[in-house]
Amino acid sequence: MLALRSFVFNISFYVATGLIAVLGSPCLVARPSVLRVAGFWGRACLWLLRVLAGTKVEFRGLENIPAGPLLVAAKHQSALETLALCTVFPQFAYVLKRELLSIPVVGWYFSRGGMVAIDRSKGARAMALMNVAAVESIRDGAQLIVFPEGTRRAPGAPPAYKQGLSHLYTSLKVPCVPVALNTGLFWSRDGFVRLPGKAVIEFLPPIPPGLPRAEFQALVQERIETASDALVAAGLADLAEAGYAVSPAEAPAAAPRA
Repeated sequence: MLALRSFVFNISFYVATGLIAVLGSPCLVARPSVLRVAGFWGRACLWLLRVLAGTKVEFRGLENIPAGPLLVAAKHQSALETLALCTVFPQFAYVLKRELLSIPVVGWYFSRGGMVAIDRSKGARAMALMNVAAVESIRDGAQLIVFPEGTRRAPGAPPAYKQGLSHLYTSLKVPCVPVALNTGLFWSRDGFVRLPGKAVIEFLPPIPPGLPRAEFQALVQERIETASDALVAAGLADLAEAGYAVSPAEAPAAAPRA
């Protein structure tokens, strides 16, 4: 049953994504309409996930999100938070690798939606070019979402934070909202199974601008990792109670216990 529900959701997810991308293409004329389509896509996918796979997403700490332009530093364990955050921030912009702009149709949304693309082929200049685009995005009122580890990491994996986040923090001079989560327990980086349960995305109190770069880097990592570890532990306990034998390294490739 778990495999069947996961299969049905995965098929539905890709079909819905394709349909929304194609039918929403007239909205590519302007960033505000692109973001509305993205928000609709995120809400539709979360609904499919809850109805078909039995996976609910709970947002905590929404009161910690201040109004106006922000830097959002999110733990990254799965694709789930990527679509979920689209439903929270009205003027979101992701920092992403430039190669994603080449994806047919979807890449058009990234480009027209004002995402900040990193061109790694530029070498040392990549950071400076990213900074220019990020400053422009913040000037337009965006909530700039960064995954400070640069890629998805399994729940419980040792942290591997990059310096790009602290570079942006010192340049942009806006509050930074850390985001902790345990989504990787339910939707893995590259697995097929979607485990039922409650995935949590928690917005932590904002870090004000103006801290020394090294102090900020240590603080944001400590806050995200401490809160994420607590969410993972709670999620593992809930899964065990539901009858799923899961360890962070395996999640969510687990079968119900006998």
